[in-house]
Amino acid sequence: MSPFAHITGWGMSVPEKVLTNEDLAKMVDTTDQWIRDRTGIRERHIASPEQSTATLAVEAAQQALEVANLKPSELDLVIVSTSSPEHIFPPTACLVQDQLGAVKAGAFDLLAACTGFIYAVNIASQAIRSGSAKNILVIGAETLSRFTNWQDRNTCILFGDGAGAFVLQASETPGGVLSTVLRSDGSGADLLSLPAGGSFMPASHETVNNDQHFIHMNGREVFRFATRVMSQATREVVEAANLKLDDVNLIIPHQANLRIIDSAARSLEIPLERFLVNVERYGNTSTASIPIATCEAFQQGRLKPGDNVVFVGFGAGLTWGAALLQWSGPFLPEKPIYPFSYRLWVRIRSFLNRLVRSLEGLIWRSRYPGI
Repeated sequence: MSPFAHITGWGMSVPEKVLTNEDLAKMVDTTDQWIRDRTGIRERHIASPEQSTATLAVEAAQQALEVANLKPSELDLVIVSTSSPEHIFPPTACLVQDQLGAVKAGAFDLLAACTGFIYAVNIASQAIRSGSAKNILVIGAETLSRFTNWQDRNTCILFGDGAGAFVLQASETPGGVLSTVLRSDGSGADLLSLPAGGSFMPASHETVNNDQHFIHMNGREVFRFATRVMSQATREVVEAANLKLDDVNLIIPHQANLRIIDSAARSLEIPLERFLVNVERYGNTSTASIPIATCEAFQQGRLKPGDNVVFVGFGAGLTWGAALLQWSGPFLPEKPIYPFSYRLWVRIRSFLNRLVRSLEGLIWRSRYPGI
């Protein structure tokens, strides 16, 4: 029998700085009431200059590893889902892998916009089901404030920064990820985009002057798309697991807009109380929103072993998807693990690796001066 992929650890990290609607009203032509009526958002967290997608990802990952009681060295794979990576390359996941000390893990980034975390959970669960990995770290991390036009009131009110992480582990015990649904429609790619900075439109004076390195969004079209696919994907993933909506204890949606979540609840004929909603305090943290909301659901006592939970989201691409899982919790070993205590050793190891490469370079240059 193939092993099952259980979520055994979870963690989150958000910047301390909070940007309220009242703060935004001093920057653009808007009001607290206008923002709350259209989005349900009251405030969002904004990264400081010292913070980045990788630093937030590492903090969330360390919490998740501590909950799972898993050493970083026991990880087989690190996946970072993000739309705001540190660089186009190297992958942000490799920076995270190095800072965690996950010495045996492969690492890569995944880009599916706000749906990316669901895509990443699916990839991790399939790797575990196939037997190619036993312990996988999945992180959703964003600093979209760096790509936000703070003069555009239609987009600057929406986005916040943060990171959330899951540890997925193999087990013979039934449960964990039961079904997933992944969908896309590239014909709507222009509805939500960051136009410049890639190979099609490299950075130039013109792209900078035309604000093409900021998020562009057709709000009305995205809203119509989202309200349709959220309920559709939820029904599909529940049916794929041979369950009924009544069997679902909690739905954790992508936290983009309260009106979208409310519309999905009405379409599914499910009370809004069965949804975890925290968009008012974080805004849209993109691919980090579902794991952050999951952490809060656990803190509030809304997740118990045996509960059936649906993750559902949508994003640029266009992409959308859902995952249904049976919540289990950590597999506790006899001795707890403290990943934060690895920080000093990790820094020493990283320094030594760089030193070895420098020495190798000197040796090669002395032996092969023409290379």
